[in-house]
Amino acid sequence: MANQTIATFLTLPVELVYRILDHQSDLTMLCSMRNTLKTLNLEENQIGAVGAHHLATILHHNTTLTTLNLRWNQIGDIAAHHLANGLQYNTTLTTLDLSVNGIGDVGAQYLADGLRHNTTLTTLNLQRNEIGALGAKLLTDVLRHNTTLITLDLPWNQIGDVGAQYLANGLRHNTVVIILSSSTPCRYVHFFI
Repeated sequence: MANQTIATFLTLPVELVYRILDHQSDLTMLCSMRNTLKTLNLEENQIGAVGAHHLATILHHNTTLTTLNLRWNQIGDIAAHHLANGLQYNTTLTTLDLSVNGIGDVGAQYLADGLRHNTTLTTLNLQRNEIGALGAKLLTDVLRHNTTLITLDLPWNQIGDVGAQYLANGLRHNTVVIILSSSTPCRYVHFFI
């Protein structure tokens, strides 16, 4: 059998890599980086549901990405559903920032479903979304089973007193640090158990 040389982006001359990448779609470029990229910051890129669907596909198969920042991307509940599907099968992502994305109780349900099967995510930032008491309850329910999540960041949502009670009850069974805030004079409430 003849000697075969396998070329990757890491072994090709830089000029050739640039020429190849100039003619590729964004999804193709993301897929080509799936085995090297550790941190991806897409803050304020308006990726919406379609972009989140592509990222969820990447999350499903990715083996290196540990940090994904999707802050201020108009994700909403539909895109949260896509990302939750990707989270179910991802085995490397440890930090996910979904703050300021218009995610409500429905999106919180999707994320809770994704977290039920995820064993690597340790930090989830959901601050400045539209999560109410029901979303807090749904996220709390998953905390009873998910032992990996350490930080759940929920300031500036609409959780209210009832949602805070759900979270407090859920913390009796989990060691996650939940960071909350409210519109009351007591601006920050931290639970450390």
